[in-house]
Amino acid sequence: MKPATATKPAPRETLNLRIPTAERNLIDRAASSAGKTRTDFILGAARRAAEEALLDRALILVGPAKFDKFLALLEQPAKPNARLRRTMKSAPPWEQG
Repeated sequence: MKPATATKPAPRETLNLRIPTAERNLIDRAASSAGKTRTDFILGAARRAAEEALLDRALILVGPAKFDKFLALLEQPAKPNARLRRTMKSAPPWEQG
């Protein structure tokens, strides 16, 4: 039986940024309010932006019949359900409290 070993963290690379003081201060305040370090805050925001940018450029190929069916579904009005009704009756988060 092999002895248990501690998991070694993945190596990290350095990324240097030059930004105006006011922007750094804004990022620091936001990171602090989220309970994160500046590095963790920036890395999370950059990762989300990168994923969004790549997903925005995703290409989905379908045949003409499937595309027509897709368009028909988009043109149908939404069907109310219990969850939608409950959401529409509740006060918005900024008015709660």
